[in-house]
Amino acid sequence: MKIHEYQGKEIFRNFSIPTPKGYLIEDIDEAESVVSKAQKDFNTEVLVIKAQIHAGGRGKGGGVKVSKDYDSAISNIKSILGMNLVTHQTGSSGQKVKKVYVEEASTIKSEFYCAITLDRNNGRDVFMVSTEGGVEIEKVADETPEKIVKIWIDPLIGMKSYQARKLAFGLKLEKEAFKECVNLLQKLYKCYVDTDASLVEINPLVLTSNDNIIALDAKFNFDNNAIYRQSDISSLRDFDEEDPTEVEAGKYDLNYIKLDGDVGCMVNGAGLAMATMDIIKLAGGDPANFLDVGGTASAETVKNGFKIILSDKNVKAILINIFGGIVRCDRVANGVIKAVEELGLQVPVVVRLEGTNAKEAKSILQDSGLSIIPANDMQDAAQKVVSSATKS
Repeated sequence: MKIHEYQGKEIFRNFSIPTPKGYLIEDIDEAESVVSKAQKDFNTEVLVIKAQIHAGGRGKGGGVKVSKDYDSAISNIKSILGMNLVTHQTGSSGQKVKKVYVEEASTIKSEFYCAITLDRNNGRDVFMVSTEGGVEIEKVADETPEKIVKIWIDPLIGMKSYQARKLAFGLKLEKEAFKECVNLLQKLYKCYVDTDASLVEINPLVLTSNDNIIALDAKFNFDNNAIYRQSDISSLRDFDEEDPTEVEAGKYDLNYIKLDGDVGCMVNGAGLAMATMDIIKLAGGDPANFLDVGGTASAETVKNGFKIILSDKNVKAILINIFGGIVRCDRVANGVIKAVEELGLQVPVVVRLEGTNAKEAKSILQDSGLSIIPANDMQDAAQKVVSSATKS
């Protein structure tokens, strides 16, 4: 789960991590009163207007603008609120801006990068900092990897003060700024752990002209498997920033991710789903989605899966690939027939079933009288569904 920058900064403040003050605007009619209040409360004419979307690269896309006075602040709010913001993370379709954050301006001496995430290969948290803040960290990693300082933290032990000092030294900080940074980094790791985050990123973390260290940005990704114990954080979810089909799939406990292809996939198990998408690509096709119906797929689950897949108008054929371990293949077969009959499918459906009651399932499909295309194995299934999609 992702949240907005302004929400992330509120979490930072709960952990005593310094951030600029700001106010949120969701309606253009609030602009004048909010700008006046912000200039008065912050005791400055200079404000920063920031688009709030779940994507990076907002500044380059025109979604972050410095406003030197009241009139320019109002003008920038009007230009950003409601705009379709295109960044390297939104793709060419962009994302509509429905919220802007009006923030006090900071006088910046230096910009840094700072992030914590899980290194799955090492089974530890990795804490990264770089003197190259305010730019895409991927570019820094490719071109000047020596400018990224990393430490690995055993989650059973936690972060030690010497590790925080090593990171602060890596940012070439001195005196009070060094001490402030060490303190902030330790608080940031506590924030990462206590909120069940899978990623916390500050880009940029800045040194101000007063030698203070503040978080000028806040990016969070949270572990969806731990959200149940983070009620305050789960309430921050913004469904407008998510794919509506993925949101709908979640209501049925289906793991769905939309892709750009035309071959719909319905599979039980994430590993098998990934393998299915791979073999579709090898057969010359393009998957339209990732859809894991889980290990206990029922007739109702299959029907809901069809509904989700068919909501994508690009789908020209559907491949159902089920390995029956816990789930019985005959139940899946009955679900397929029920869905085809009730939904009146107009696209070819290729079915490959293996495992518990697979023979019975194949008989059920053959006796149904429906134009369902059976497949003997994964390669056969992929070739048939790609061929069907090409003909449609």
